[in-house]
Amino acid sequence: MKNLKLKFARMEKDISQIDLAKTVGVTRQTIGMIESGDYNPSLKLCIAICKALDKTLDDLFWEDDENEK
Repeated sequence: MKNLKLKFARMEKDISQIDLAKTVGVTRQTIGMIESGDYNPSLKLCIAICKALDKTLDDLFWEDDENEK
């Protein structure tokens, strides 16, 4: 499942994938794969991304259960 929340949060702060990757210590490809849903990041990486974007884990990585109701 694509992580559009991450992509939108990154775009809101006007941060490129490259800049976010450098900030959290991964490659640009890793950020792209997280956004496209092709990579499941570690909790440590999720926290680093949240700090870089001033968001919570719930904001960026928690899936809504609305579709299940």
